[in-house]
Amino acid sequence: MEGNEDNTEKGLEGTGLELPVNRHGNLKSASTDQNLTHILHHIKSSKTPAVINYGASWCRVCSQILPAFCKLSNNFPKLSFVYADIDECPETTQHIRYTPTFHFYRDGERVDEMFGAGEERLHDRLWLHS
Repeated sequence: MEGNEDNTEKGLEGTGLELPVNRHGNLKSASTDQNLTHILHHIKSSKTPAVINYGASWCRVCSQILPAFCKLSNNFPKLSFVYADIDECPETTQHIRYTPTFHFYRDGERVDEMFGAGEERLHDRLWLHS
């Protein structure tokens, strides 16, 4: 490994999807285990309400919900949105069994979980936790 893999896009860019622009700076993507660990630590210490979307680039359902996830980040500016690709963060996501899985955090604690897609379901959960 010569470090050539640096030119491979990861995270949200690595999905190859046309995604809506995030206008509030509340959308991040975790592309390494270290990156995701840092984000999780920040969520726990800052107590900012957050949602993590665990997906995979090869998952068709994930690709269907991701544009909506990005679009919804603009509707809920007080929520922190995180996209984590399970293949890019294998150590920190080994507990994830289904993609997509959404974890909702409030006051640093995971308070809810949603499996699968469904823009309306996701919107309702975000509204509930924002």
